[in-house]
Amino acid sequence: MKIGGLQKFSLIDYPGRISAVVFTQGCNFRCPYCHNPELVDPAQYGPLLPEEEVLSFLAKRRSKLDAVTVTGGEPTLQPDLERFLGEIKRMGYLAKIDTNGSMPGVLERLIRGRLIDYLAMDLKGPLEKYGKIAGAEVKPEKIRKSIELITQSGIEHEFRTTVVHSLLDFQDISIMSELLNKARLYVLQRFVPLKTLDKIFLTDASFSPKELSAFQKNRAGRRPRIILR
Repeated sequence: MKIGGLQKFSLIDYPGRISAVVFTQGCNFRCPYCHNPELVDPAQYGPLLPEEEVLSFLAKRRSKLDAVTVTGGEPTLQPDLERFLGEIKRMGYLAKIDTNGSMPGVLERLIRGRLIDYLAMDLKGPLEKYGKIAGAEVKPEKIRKSIELITQSGIEHEFRTTVVHSLLDFQDISIMSELLNKARLYVLQRFVPLKTLDKIFLTDASFSPKELSAFQKNRAGRRPRIILR
């Protein structure tokens, strides 16, 4: 596992649980608003953390932590992910994965292997806009397949979109909401331009809380349930 960082304590990354957060290095997307450029851009990579040190820390913290969240970067690119999650599960932890949904084959193996307890997938935009927003070539059928796998898995899950004003409008969000009509939860995240892969986006903005709340209210009673974060 290429581990680029470790957050030893988090109250927000695994809903309702105290977790550690493992950050994997490397991503196949280049979303310009990405807030973890040091995990995405090889020119900004820092030194890797030895996997054995991370596992040793987790082994010692079993009485203090409930869960481990594996994020990135994009965790599903890691060839050792299944083995790593197996180690986490053997320690008795709940395991959560944050993913961009580009590797449905990996997600299917994780689900079948019962290696994950919570799935969070970032939905970047309507499928026809994916390449522009992700900054990479994206096969829409893979995104659809990941959505289908997650919503049918029986595993706790959420989908989430970072709402960047220059890239998305409310029609786009409506289209994405319909795409997720079998999902449990859809999270709209306000874009906070503190650190970005493309520095131009440091001057971009999100929609206001009032605007997002109005959209949420207009879709009340329809699936998926929308929350703001």
